[in-house]
Amino acid sequence: MSDKSPTQRREQFRAILDGDLCVHPASVFDPISARIAEDLGFELAFMAGSTASATVLGAPDLVVLTLTEFAEQIRRICRAANISLVVDADHGYGNALNVKRTVEELETAGLAGLTIEDTVLPQSFGKAKGEELISLEEGVGKMKAALTGRQDPSLVIIARTGALRIEGVDGATRRAKAYEQAGVDALWLAGGVTREGVSALHAAVRLPILMGGGGGDLTDEFLTANGVRVAHQGHLPLAGAVKGIYDTLKALRDGKAPTELQGNVASAELMGQLTRREDYDRWTSEYLN
Repeated sequence: MSDKSPTQRREQFRAILDGDLCVHPASVFDPISARIAEDLGFELAFMAGSTASATVLGAPDLVVLTLTEFAEQIRRICRAANISLVVDADHGYGNALNVKRTVEELETAGLAGLTIEDTVLPQSFGKAKGEELISLEEGVGKMKAALTGRQDPSLVIIARTGALRIEGVDGATRRAKAYEQAGVDALWLAGGVTREGVSALHAAVRLPILMGGGGGDLTDEFLTANGVRVAHQGHLPLAGAVKGIYDTLKALRDGKAPTELQGNVASAELMGQLTRREDYDRWTSEYLN
């Protein structure tokens, strides 16, 4: 269904990273949500491990999703929509060798970029999730392995670090410099993001910065001036979709007639647009009649 090659979509993402604006990506989780983002004109889509776990497994964000399941969801999205997709590949599903395999599998699925993080995952016995970082040396090894696994040089490899939250500005700066030297294309700041931290990392490395959060004193103007090219705004689309489904099913279960709910659901026209009904009608006419 998509008519842009994976390389074209990767080059579009690289243009954002090389640009001078801070972009807010659409949080997507399946083909329909990616189509909506594309039709609304979003420049970029992002899928996290948390939203993939919720939609594929109905599970919380505890890294119980497998690489195969994650890759298949990415493949479905990239097949359905032309938007550039970036994903959170967590810790790469194991050690550095697993990271290399993860990059190979996810690149084949068609995405534009992926993050590999330096958090200890899955959660260690006796520790809270997200409380520990792997050593700097292991983190560098994972980034090098990710780059080795890449076949298309336009695929964007992003080092994701939680060091601002756990090690402070000095630790985050040390890791950012090491990951830059390893050759990654960009840096994702995960948690603990402040103006001081963003400014310090922008001064320390030449990498474009991606991050979650924003708002407050982290204005778009500040982020743009400090090298932030992508600022994720959370996963409200999935939460909104879940509430819509829940409320609709509850209303039906409580005895409301379907006709009473028509004003609160997608119209037939919108469903036709998002499922590309005109294309299928044309193909049916051409190939089946």
